[in-house]
Amino acid sequence: MRGRLVLGRYYLGGNGAAHGGSIPLFFDDVLGRLANDGGRGTSRTAYLQVNYRKITPVGQELRVEAHVDRVEGRKRFVVGTIHDPEGDLTVDAEGLFVALRPGQP
Repeated sequence: MRGRLVLGRYYLGGNGAAHGGSIPLFFDDVLGRLANDGGRGTSRTAYLQVNYRKITPVGQELRVEAHVDRVEGRKRFVVGTIHDPEGDLTVDAEGLFVALRPGQP
């Protein structure tokens, strides 16, 4: 998956940077949707690791990339990145999503 993201003023943290809590929320949503794509069925977040590499700016167009790294039984390992307008990596994330068993809420 490739896309673009602009974080508005609502996501402003200190010193013009995106608030650190908004980035895991974004990745949980995007990586979770990707984990469930392609007829794989519903899964839940088991683990989400977010690495802040550089300030993520607010009000600028960011490049987002994500893909399913591998599937091991019910486990779906998904990774993603955010790059600033200069192409520098600002954040990377890795998530583990586990497929629900039949009848599991």
